Amino acid sequence: MSTLSLAVRDSSTMLRRNLLHARRYPSLTLNLLLTPVMMLLLFVYIFGDTMSGGAGRDAYIAYIVPGILLMTIGSTTVGTAVSICTDMSEGIIARFRTMAIHRGSILFGHVVGSLLQTILSVVFVGAIGVAMGFRSTDATVLEWFAAFGLLVLFALAFTWIALGMGLGSPNAEAAGNSAMPLILLPLISSAFVPLGSMPGWFQPIAEYQPFTPAIETLRGLLLGTEIGHNGWLAVAWCVGLTVLGYFWSRAQFDREPK
Repeated sequence: MSTLSLAVRDSSTMLRRNLLHARRYPSLTLNLLLTPVMMLLLFVYIFGDTMSGGAGRDAYIAYIVPGILLMTIGSTTVGTAVSICTDMSEGIIARFRTMAIHRGSILFGHVVGSLLQTILSVVFVGAIGVAMGFRSTDATVLEWFAAFGLLVLFALAFTWIALGMGLGSPNAEAAGNSAMPLILLPLISSAFVPLGSMPGWFQPIAEYQPFTPAIETLRGLLLGTEIGHNGWLAVAWCVGLTVLGYFWSRAQFDREPK
């Protein structure tokens, strides 16, 4: 078999392994899903009328759902950091190193498995948003495809970042703590309120981070609002974080075990 064939075969095997783990132990994914779901319920049903500025709860749910979908990605990928760190600390990675398998397949199995779980989580949270009244009547089929592509690209970027965090952590608890910014960053973005309503000193903090341009782009695609320069900024953030996460993860993975 060629090197490519071996890599594909071994990556498929690692993917099946990670999906089986996720199916047998779903509690981690479900716990991580609680954060975006509770945020959605809290901000729509408790704060919706106030946060909408008089526009009504229906207008606010249309505004908040794109941000919650991207928060779901950040929240779910924390499980990736915990999963790869658990493999490292329990010695299974060391065992894999001694076997005649493609080294990169271990990482790619985690990445693709996490990516599939993240997309399913986004679909689940999106379905809750639709059940609560979210509608995207102005989006064309092309815009829906673009929105889905952005979600996949964003999930891929943060999966690689989470992988690097997990590989660099000494234990699963530390991995979960190191990945907490992936949950916290959406809270200081334009997910819940427009940038213009924030204090002037705080606006640059919310603006110059990866979640805000991605949220504004997704919101524009789904609701027909202005995207402006946010589109290429979101793609640039995703590509940059993917490259950074990939090389960071490879460097962590290729270190000789102590």
